[in-house]
Amino acid sequence: MEKQRLQELLVQLHEELEQTETVDEGTGEVLSDLKKDISRLVQEEAVIEDEQEGLAERLNDAVGHFEEDHPKLSMVIQHVLDSLARMGF
Repeated sequence: MEKQRLQELLVQLHEELEQTETVDEGTGEVLSDLKKDISRLVQEEAVIEDEQEGLAERLNDAVGHFEEDHPKLSMVIQHVLDSLARMGF
């Protein structure tokens, strides 16, 4: 059940990332990296288990970049982190 919810959140996060416009180079790099990670995980569901710990760390770092200028994106990232935490990561 939790794995399916995580997959749904990853799809939602990927959609939010695609709609996000960046204003500075640092945020652009974070956004680009997250797009690549999430896109790969959305397409390859089986990889999620192998990638969860690294993903959680990258998402945690990204929350600070998006919190002020992109609160909706930050909220979706936090939901993914919560889901990962419930799964033990």
